[in-house]
Amino acid sequence: MATKIRLARHGHKDYAYYHIVVADSRSPRDGKIVERIGSYNPNLNPAKIDLNFERALYWVSVGAQPTDTVRFILSSEGVMLMKHLQGGVKKGAFDEAEAQKRFDAWKAEKDAKNGKISKEEADKKVMAAKKAMAAEVEANKAKAELVAAKRKAEAEALAAKAQEAAAEAAAAEAEAKGEEAPAESAEAAENAEA
Repeated sequence: MATKIRLARHGHKDYAYYHIVVADSRSPRDGKIVERIGSYNPNLNPAKIDLNFERALYWVSVGAQPTDTVRFILSSEGVMLMKHLQGGVKKGAFDEAEAQKRFDAWKAEKDAKNGKISKEEADKKVMAAKKAMAAEVEANKAKAELVAAKRKAEAEALAAKAQEAAAEAAAAEAEAKGEEAPAESAEAAENAEA
């Protein structure tokens, strides 16, 4: 039986995720499988890979052939490196402790690099959020100034109308008494009209 390590599609039309499976190469893509060794969700940023490292290493070491995409996933998780290091141990190039030391060094370097990338992305998001907030504050400030100016103009217009109404009332009262309107009221009415 020719065994393949490949992806089996799951999810729905616009949201596909995959199971990493070991299957006979003649079986259909989503058909009968021998074992499920992980999952891969490319919809997230970064893509989420959940892999049973020991089982993947076992299947690769017994000769299961990964597809190109799965080979990339296994390489990024370190399965292919560990297989290579175990080959060196079998040949006597170095011992098991040295192989584990090399693998741990690679894993630490990879984690540091991924942490740096994640931190940079987080910093970019924070900076973008700060810029958006500053722009929103400026827009709100400008809008508040416009609203304050409009309210001030409305208040002035109401005050002018009130003064004009008061002047007219005083003029009407003075006419009713047969006297002339006071000079101050006439000047206030002229100022309100201007």
